[in-house]
Order: sequence, then C-alpha cells, then structure tokens
Amino acid sequence: MKTKVVKKENEGVKVIPLGGLESIGMNITAFEYGDSIIVVDCGLSFPADDMLGIDLVIPDVTYLENNIDKVKGFVITHGHEDHIGALPYVLKKVNVPIYATKLTMGIIEHKLKEHNLLKSTRRKVIKHGQSINLGCFRIEFIKTNHSIADATALAIYTPEGIIIHTGDFKIDYTPVFGESIDLQRFAELGKKGVLAVMMDSTNAERPGFTNSERTVGQSIDHIFDEHRSGRIIVATFASNVDRVQQIINSAYKFGRKVIVEGRSMVNIISIASELGYIQIPNETLIDIDHMRNYPDDQLVLITTGSQGETMAALSRMANNTHRRVSIKPGDTIVFSSSPIPGNEKAVSNIINELFRKGAEVIFQDTHVSGHACAEEIKLIYALTHPKFAIPVHGEYRHLKAHAKLAEKMGIPKDHILILSSGNVLELKDERAKVIGQVPHGGIMVDGLGVGDVGNIVLRDRQMLSQNGLLIVVLTLSRYDNRLLAGPDIVSRGFVYVRESEMLMEDARKVVDAAVQKCLDGRVSDWSKIKSVIRDTLSDYVWKQTKRNPMILPIIMEVDV
Repeated sequence: MKTKVVKKENEGVKVIPLGGLESIGMNITAFEYGDSIIVVDCGLSFPADDMLGIDLVIPDVTYLENNIDKVKGFVITHGHEDHIGALPYVLKKVNVPIYATKLTMGIIEHKLKEHNLLKSTRRKVIKHGQSINLGCFRIEFIKTNHSIADATALAIYTPEGIIIHTGDFKIDYTPVFGESIDLQRFAELGKKGVLAVMMDSTNAERPGFTNSERTVGQSIDHIFDEHRSGRIIVATFASNVDRVQQIINSAYKFGRKVIVEGRSMVNIISIASELGYIQIPNETLIDIDHMRNYPDDQLVLITTGSQGETMAALSRMANNTHRRVSIKPGDTIVFSSSPIPGNEKAVSNIINELFRKGAEVIFQDTHVSGHACAEEIKLIYALTHPKFAIPVHGEYRHLKAHAKLAEKMGIPKDHILILSSGNVLELKDERAKVIGQVPHGGIMVDGLGVGDVGNIVLRDRQMLSQNGLLIVVLTLSRYDNRLLAGPDIVSRGFVYVRESEMLMEDARKVVDAAVQKCLDGRVSDWSKIKSVIRDTLSDYVWKQTKRNPMILPIIMEVDV
C-alpha cells in the first residue's frame, strides 16, 4: 500500500552526506524530513598510506546518534564494502532495521554473524520494483547493473518531490546474471517530475559507454584457449560474482577443476551459490587439499589479491608464504581487475615478483568497470530531467567532471550542487541551499579498537616510522633527587647501536651533563627535567645526524 507523503509548513527535505564525497569509499547519506531520517548505505574506506597500523576507516555517525529517535532504517544499494562495510560497527550505536535486495542482504547477514549482531538486527529483503514506507519517506527499489548482482537505485519520494539515488551503477544491456537496468522506470519517473538526481561519478572523466561484463568472458575464454598447459590463477574482486561465474564457465568448458582461495572469496561464492546467484557445474569445484590429485593443466585457482594486498592469497603465493600454493614456472596469472587509485605500486610489486618466479602474467583486456562512463551518465539525465543534479561517489575531480556533463545536458549551473561531506543541503519549494554542517569524518579502526586512534597517535606512528625512537632512562632518589643510575639511552629504529657506539656514548654524556645541571640548580619538577632532556638530546642528535627521532625520557624513583 502506498502512503502519501505530506508536506509540512516551513519544512524542507535535508540531504546530509556523511561520507562518500571527495574520496572513493565510505559512502553514507542521510535524508531528513520532519521527524524522519533514512540512511542510504553505510560503507567503509581503506586506510591511506599514512594511516600506519589502521585496518579500516568508518564514518562518523554522531549526527545519527544524536537523532536516533528519528532514524527509521538503513537502505542499501548493493553489497560492496564501501557501501556496507561499516554496518557492523555503526549498528552498535544506531540499531535500526536494514532494507536491501537478496544477495546484498546475504552478504550483510554474514558480516553481522561475525560480529554477533544477527539476532539483534532487524532485516527485510526487498525486490526490485517494490516500495517501502519509512516515516515521511517512500522508497522504491529500481533495477540497475554493477559489478555485483542485485544492485539497485532508489527513488525516494519526499514531500518536496522525488530524489533519485543511483548507487554505483552502469548500463549493461547484456548482463551475465539477471536483467538489464530498468531504464523504462527512470523515464517514467522523469515524466512524473524529478526534483534531484544523486548519481555515481566514479567514471565521469571517461568518455563513451562502459563495456558489458560479457566481453570479459570472451577474453577469459581466449586466455584459457591460449594457455592449455600449466595452472591458471585468476585474481579478481571477491564481490564480482558475475566475473567469478564467467571464470567457472571457462574452466568447465576447457575441462579444468576450480579451486577457490582467499577467505572473502570463499565467503562470497558460498553465499552467492546458496542464494542462486552463481551456478557451479557438478564436480567442477574441488577443495584446495585435493589439488595434488590433478595435473597442472586441469587446474584453475580463483583467488583474492588483485589489488596487491599484503595478506591476500595471491600476495602470499608470490612471496612463498602461502601454506599450500607457490608460484612456479608454467603458471599463468590473470589480473582480472584494474588497480584502485593508490594501489598501483603494490600491484606492480606483485606482478614483478610473479615474473621473477617464472610465471606468465596477463593484466590487459581482462576487466571492465562496474561504473557508468560519460554517455551513460548523460542518458540518465536525459531520461529523468531533474531540477537539480548532485554528483556523488568520487574524488573532487570526478565530481567536477560529472558537473560538466550535467551542464551539457541542460541543467543550469546554479542547479548543479557539489557538496562536501557533512554539508546539510535543504531542498525546499524547488530551491536548494546548504544551510549548515554536521559532524563528519573518518573513525579509524585498529584491531578491536574503534576510534581510539586519532591524529595525535597517527602522528606519533609516522614519526616513529620515519625517524625512530630514543629512550632515555635514569633513576633518582625519592628524597633528595640524587642521580643514582643512568642516564642510559636505548635506540629503536634510529641507529644500529653496535656501529654507532661513539655517537651513543657522546649523546649519553650530553644528557648526563644536562641532568646534572638541572639537579645542581635544585630543579625537582620531573616534567621540567624531561623537557630539558628532550631539548638537549634533540639538538645534539640533529647537529650530528640531521635526524629528528622521537625522544622518550623515563625517570624512575627509588627509596635510599
């Protein structure tokens, strides 16, 4: 049953991106009207190179916590980590229902089970074409294509008009699984009148159309035909179920057995197979422990590690740290993905190591993007005729490229809104204006710690990684502050002590003199003594080495 959304006096619908702008990943957007908030997606991002020791980054949801009584639910567009990965962490603070399509929900449920949240989280599977009512909003799920099955766009019916959120998408007329994107529904909504479109910007700089996923299947067939001897190892994204299906199809066609390796790959294929999103012919899939029972020319390994991740299966194979598989001459390695920006060096290092092992490495014509290129973006605008364009999902340059495309499609420049994370955009009476800012940013996850590592800790880690550490230890008497032992200097990551004995001894003498001067001057404040040690040792070390290690004075006190 459809509920009519009712417009209130002096109210506008607010669009609040809490992440997913100016960067790739951590996609999450809140929509608010009156006493209702819905949240589209809840993703994570992976740490930048300078985030030493950090496992992942999740969005700051302080605004949702502060307005928990208004939050009606999470509506998820698809099952990629940058759209669902933060859910297990955020649900501990904002426990509201989740609405998603079948495969997406299957992947989410696996995550919730790992975090012991399955029983405490309400969930509802939605089909394409179906609508749900959440507070003041009605949300319709529209079929789209992406590099994972069951992706959906959302038509959000608000009292101010219809807002379309595409999620990550492309237009694939010949998808491997399921039907093509429902362009007819986009056109029908365009005839009704669309207030705003929030559209994927990732490939906005690329001209033309994104190739169909089926073209990769043809390339994989060709690789299998060309390499009939030796093992074939294919690295791809675990979540690209359609890609995995085509690899399995080629393996079956050429009489090879398939081994799946990598924890995330095993999990996703298991979920997709159980839900009917991937078809594996009988006796095609074998356990890795049975690999030795088959000759190399009858084996295909589908594995994680296409982005050069240190702990992924392919990286461990290349570095001889995998317990069961080592790369050897005669192997053919296929990278069926493009490096995510920032991962190029890691991928290059793995490729070089694979070549050193004698393998043949193929990394061209084995991947197509899951994101819409320029002509597909323009087509959605042509079908929907929105009053406002709001580019989302991408770095700032992608958002700017998207804005130019929207302008070419006739949308006035002042109706194209490039937002920043944390902005509060109000759409009211067919006008749009940024009216405020809410808390936003990344919360860093390190092991079991969530948010306990901040900028100060990161700065310390960076300094340690770049310059090392000097620890100065000395012992004072409790009652008269006499120096009883030390100062001794311990080096970690600064110099190799055995080859720098003179430097370390001279440094100890400099610190000893500074400490004696403090004690002779009746300085009893430990913080003052520590400050003198830091300043004195830092000046000496800089003059001798032009290095700036972290200096940690430790003063111990004993009764004498």
